[in-house]
Amino acid sequence: MSGHVENSLGTAIQLPIMAPITKVHSLSPTSLKNDDNKADASATYQEASITNSQRVFTSLAAGAIAGGVAKTAIAPLDRTKIKFQISKQPFTARAAIDSLVNDYKRDGLVSLWRGNSATMVRIIPYAAIQFTAFEQWKRILKVEEPGREHDHKTRRFLAGALAGITSQSMTYPLDLARAQMAVSQKDEIKNLRHVFIRIYEKEGIASFYRGFTPTILGVIPYAGVSFFFYDTLKNMFSVYTVHNPGLSAMSGLVSGAVAGMMGQATSYPLDIVRRRMQTSTLNNNLNTLGVLQMTKKIYAEDGIRSFYKGLSMNWVKGPIAVGISFATYDLVKDTLRQILC
Repeated sequence: MSGHVENSLGTAIQLPIMAPITKVHSLSPTSLKNDDNKADASATYQEASITNSQRVFTSLAAGAIAGGVAKTAIAPLDRTKIKFQISKQPFTARAAIDSLVNDYKRDGLVSLWRGNSATMVRIIPYAAIQFTAFEQWKRILKVEEPGREHDHKTRRFLAGALAGITSQSMTYPLDLARAQMAVSQKDEIKNLRHVFIRIYEKEGIASFYRGFTPTILGVIPYAGVSFFFYDTLKNMFSVYTVHNPGLSAMSGLVSGAVAGMMGQATSYPLDIVRRRMQTSTLNNNLNTLGVLQMTKKIYAEDGIRSFYKGLSMNWVKGPIAVGISFATYDLVKDTLRQILC
């Protein structure tokens, strides 16, 4: 309201006009649900406004970037873990630190990323294929289709497992080469090309898939559980992150970290068997062992503990890597799709 009054000098003063009081909206569960519905509608509109070819392209690009960033961040820890996985030396935090320090003193800082070039050659297509395959398998299995809520969880797990199988099958030889580069000395294997020539000349083309069986047996629970937990947690957090991009990024990191820990807990023993088989040609006494024989060999060394050697380091690097990977993927993918829309 407004009006005039006079001061002691008789001068009229214009009173300020007061705006009418508006209704204050509270953050009730109902309003949060409405926000969630709006976010879902917005996401649905964004997905509907791009073609499947654009969806595949953005997933490939985002997955490639996410994989490269995440793996580079934890490369020194990953290399150290592989060295302990294939050795008889007991794993302790102190031993892992000593290994990192010794590598640094002997070969310099760059040596801590030895084998990372092979990792990048593998992880960029691997992550690109895996993320894209997960999205496509979700579409094929109709994970998000209304009316199928009773088996969404099963379908989400299957989509993740199939995505892992798809990506691992297409990039496995690169994983084999990466493992051999990580545990070899600098003068033994010079580069990725040298690894492939060495493997082919020594054992032939079939050896590029040595250790593939335990890898696939491990990737089914790992990828299935990881994608299941990430997708589930992300959907749970979405109601609180609708209007807060910063909180959304943090929820992505947290969801990815939890997903990584759960996935590793289900598949780590098979990862030990896989690494020992992949690097067996570096030790002539092990080059003919299959999955069962290698499993018995590892068990004979130190019992069941042998299958969890280096797991504590995985609890450190795994959540970091998976959290960064999932969060980066969502950020890049959403940005690209907003540009296309």
